[in-house]
Amino acid sequence: MNTLRTLEVSLGTRSYPIWIGDGLLDDAACWRGAIGGRHVLVVSNTTVAPLYLARVEAALGGLHHASLLLPDGEAHKTLERTGEVFAALARLGASRDATILALGGGVIGDLAGFAAACWMRGIDFVQMPTTLLAMVDSSVGGKTGVNLPAGKNLVGAFHQPRAVVADTSTLATLPPREYRAGLAEVVKYGAIADPEFFFWLEQRVDALNARNGQTLGEAIERSCASKAAIVARDEHELGERALLNFGHTFGHALETVAGYGTLLHGEAVAIGMLQAARLSSLLGRAPAE
Repeated sequence: MNTLRTLEVSLGTRSYPIWIGDGLLDDAACWRGAIGGRHVLVVSNTTVAPLYLARVEAALGGLHHASLLLPDGEAHKTLERTGEVFAALARLGASRDATILALGGGVIGDLAGFAAACWMRGIDFVQMPTTLLAMVDSSVGGKTGVNLPAGKNLVGAFHQPRAVVADTSTLATLPPREYRAGLAEVVKYGAIADPEFFFWLEQRVDALNARNGQTLGEAIERSCASKAAIVARDEHELGERALLNFGHTFGHALETVAGYGTLLHGEAVAIGMLQAARLSSLLGRAPAE
């Protein structure tokens, strides 16, 4: 196993750890303590579950647990699918001390987190991201929600997880297109706040494209550290946290118009960052360079 990297999102009494490392899904000693009660619902999708669900379920021995598998894809991040999570919680007999484990990419994390925010007015959940984009962005910071036909993420809540468990070994099975989409969010952190990190990424393009474990681990850690610092200062996006939306205004519009799932979220954000930069230049607010 590679070195375990640990960060903290500092929100007073609601602070929580981000664990980054190879093989963490099998390391129950690392994350089992984030589960406070005896009821656990694992929410995953039909793509991720065959690869990783058994490993998570094996670590839940002694707890009353169940699993719910949803279809894969942004088109399924809906209120209707959230209702399926509520029904699964009811079948489990989940009480206020229940925990949801969100095993998957950003869609699963957003939807399962929103369900956790709503069930009995808020229960615990743990993010177990399996995509690069989810590891560096959507799993951190407590934004949860689902889409409507009128727009992306229009229904949601701020609901912080108890922990984030980023097992980097899951990135080995990530399709190249999904992996590249995740790199867009990594680049975003350099663009909005850290020129040194942007330069660091430029110097390591080959290692990142080769999915080198140590390079990826450091890129994920630095991305999460940037987001955690901003979230700690502005949890509910009243000011500085809006920086994290760089590229998302155009990106969300593109996703909505194209139809959810046509563009991957990271692809839309990559296009959106370029559009935002060009608009800034046209308005005279930044040089073209």
